[in-house]
Amino acid sequence: MPEPVTPAERGLLEQAYAAFNARDLDRLLAALDPAVAWANGMEGGHVHGRAGARAYWTRQWAQVDPHVEPLAMARDTEGRVVIDVHQVVHELTGKLLLDRTVRHAYTFRGGLIARMDILPDAEGSGPAGAFP
Repeated sequence: MPEPVTPAERGLLEQAYAAFNARDLDRLLAALDPAVAWANGMEGGHVHGRAGARAYWTRQWAQVDPHVEPLAMARDTEGRVVIDVHQVVHELTGKLLLDRTVRHAYTFRGGLIARMDILPDAEGSGPAGAFP
């Protein structure tokens, strides 16, 4: 059976989601390892490093208005922390684009987020399908 999610991991992830929703880029980037690999939910693949994450989120927020709320958090057999996330995405005009649950997987290094992946859902939709 996998180890439980530690309070430090849980706290860091909850703070990162809150920072994302508040568009507090500096607080969000502070949760990331300098060499982070972050899933690019818009185009697929990953962005790398804090500068890559900054550019990605800046571009994303200029195109859509996403909001993510963690629902459940557990460690998987690979040691990652997997979170079921309620994701709601609106156009900048307010029109709803997406309202669904997605799964994010995290690994850590030195107490910071080292990697984030978007896992396929039951229909097989994965990273490139995370956003319309």
